Amino acid sequence: MGELPDHVRRNRSAWDRRAHEWVDAGRLAWSQAQPSWGMWGVAESELRLLPDECHGMDTIELGCGTGYVSAWLARRGARPVGIDNSERQLATARELQREFGIAYPLLHGNAEEVPLPDGSFDLAISEYGASLWCDPSRWIPEAFRLLRPGGRLVFLTNSVVITLCAPDDEGVPAGDRLLRPLFGLGRVEWPGEEEVEFHLAHGDMIRRLRGSGFEVEDLIEVRPHEGATTRHPLATLEWSRRWPCEEVWKARRPGAGPEPDQRDGAQT
Repeated sequence: MGELPDHVRRNRSAWDRRAHEWVDAGRLAWSQAQPSWGMWGVAESELRLLPDECHGMDTIELGCGTGYVSAWLARRGARPVGIDNSERQLATARELQREFGIAYPLLHGNAEEVPLPDGSFDLAISEYGASLWCDPSRWIPEAFRLLRPGGRLVFLTNSVVITLCAPDDEGVPAGDRLLRPLFGLGRVEWPGEEEVEFHLAHGDMIRRLRGSGFEVEDLIEVRPHEGATTRHPLATLEWSRRWPCEEVWKARRPGAGPEPDQRDGAQT
C-alpha cells in the first residue's frame, strides 16, 4: 500500500494520543440497550441508520474507534468487521469486546484502502470515522468497492452549517455568523490541531457519491430534542435546535439486494 498520506499519518498520531479520552464514552455506548447517534444521542428510532433486519448481514464499520456501532450490529445478528486508523482505539475496542462478550474482527488500517476483497459487505457504516477523518475522494469509492450490489452506505458527520460557523478557537461554540466560505470546502485544518478533517458542500457530496456509483437515498439534518445534553462544546442545544450541527447520509450501490428503507426519516 506504500507510504501513508499526510492526513492519515497525522490523524493516526492524534487519535493514538487521544484514545484514553474515549474509553468511558465507548463503554457507555457499548452498554446501551438501544443505539443512539451523534453528539446529542438522537435515538435510532428517529434517524434509522441501521437496517430493519440485520441478521446474517456482512457489515463493515469504517473508522470504528471503540467499536460500539459494530457491537450494536452484532447484537442484531450481523457479522461485523471494524477498521480503524488508531491502534490505541482498537485496543479499547478489544478490551470492550472481552468485557461485553462480543467478538468480531478488528483491522488496524486506513479506511481509504481496506485490505479485503471486492463485494464483501451488505452495509458500510461510519459515525464520525471515515466520514470525517478520511478523504472522500478515496474512502467513498472504497466503500463502493467493498459493497455488494444492493449494499448500503450510511454515515453521520458534522453538518456543513457547523463547519461554516464554528470558530477557530477550541471550546468556543458556534455562533450565528458564517466564518469561512462554502466554495472550496474540503480539507479542513483547525489552528493548533494535529488532526485533518474533510467536509464537502452538499452539492459536492452528491456528486462524489454519484460519481463513485452510488444512488443517494436520503440526507437527514439532525435536530436534537429539547433537554438533550452533550459532552461536546461544538454547539449549544439552542443553536443545534435552530441549525443542524450533524447530518446523516444514506446511499445505495445499485443492483440486487434488500429493498431500500422506505421509512420517513423526518424529525420534529
